[in-house]
Amino acid sequence: MEHAPQPRPLDGFTVGVTAARRAEELGALLARRGAVVQHGPALRIVPLADDGELLSSTRQLIDRAPDVTIATTAIGFRGWLSAAEGWGLGEALLLRLSQTEILARGPKVKGAVRAAGLKEEWSPASESMAEVLDRLLEQGVEGLRIAVQLHGEPLAGFSDALRAAGAEVVGVPVYRWLPPRDTAPLDRLIEAAVGGSVDALTFTSAPAAVSLLRRAGELDLRVRLVEALRRQVLPVCVGPVTALPLQAEEIPTRQPERFRLGPLVQVLCAELPRRPLAVAGRRLEIRGHAVVLDGELRAVPPAGMALLRTLARRPGRVVPGPELLRALPGSGTDEHAVETAVARLRTALGGSGLVQTAAKRGYRLAHDPTTGDTYAD
Repeated sequence: MEHAPQPRPLDGFTVGVTAARRAEELGALLARRGAVVQHGPALRIVPLADDGELLSSTRQLIDRAPDVTIATTAIGFRGWLSAAEGWGLGEALLLRLSQTEILARGPKVKGAVRAAGLKEEWSPASESMAEVLDRLLEQGVEGLRIAVQLHGEPLAGFSDALRAAGAEVVGVPVYRWLPPRDTAPLDRLIEAAVGGSVDALTFTSAPAAVSLLRRAGELDLRVRLVEALRRQVLPVCVGPVTALPLQAEEIPTRQPERFRLGPLVQVLCAELPRRPLAVAGRRLEIRGHAVVLDGELRAVPPAGMALLRTLARRPGRVVPGPELLRALPGSGTDEHAVETAVARLRTALGGSGLVQTAAKRGYRLAHDPTTGDTYAD
């Protein structure tokens, strides 16, 4: 007898991607683990060659070299040099940078620095900008001119701390993010999060989180989106800086120990699947738009999923029909809607034994109380 393939970690879940850069890579990682991916880019990147602010900063640094240059991302550093080359300033910029003390935030940017024929003075083992800041402040920066390659994050506290310590800071906006020209995909993602059809949202930059919240406000959905992110939609950020705009709204976030896309996906794989229930002697795991029953993935209609989640909050106990009716999406006051949804749910689960009828009272999950497990949103 041929066995059904084991479900992947994210089978049955829908994950929203807000990233503009590397969105395809992140989406592929999620899809490989079974997730349905909904992409709603919250930002667009200003092309480097067209960025007047970057050109102005580059000319300032060529005219008067900095004492210290802080390189923060490999893609940004390479893009900066490439843009300078296109403006006819490539050689002049490389000469200036070779005369400065270069601090590289991590191994990837260190590789980009060396590939350009330059040499970094130091790189933190933690890949943390906080460690870079600590080193600079310990050494003293009064009177120094410091170039900071910005990488889309605000870095306001970082630059402010250097200025407060007496440094002159020149920001190098290697790529800047603006709202998307076409907001329709982002609008659909916000509506899906508010409507409960997305299980998690991923963030790879703080500006993306800010832009998402701003757009939700323009749609008069900000309050509902914040509530959804606090209660039912899992927000996963690539790092602590990215999480700051969400935490300012008292939204709890998850993030990996290593600030990379792979570890971010692993957080989702660990956090989204819930503890299974023992129901009628079988193992039931409730996912976003499907269940895993005894190791087999089974699709469940939206109304059935709404009922199942409601029943699973009180496994083994009778849930009254009116409460189940309120849980159904768009059911109105149709008293037969619950019966229809229960019938379809039983069909999806392969029989009626898991969802029991309590005559004239409601329905319950046939839960084994000795296991002690429960379901939580």
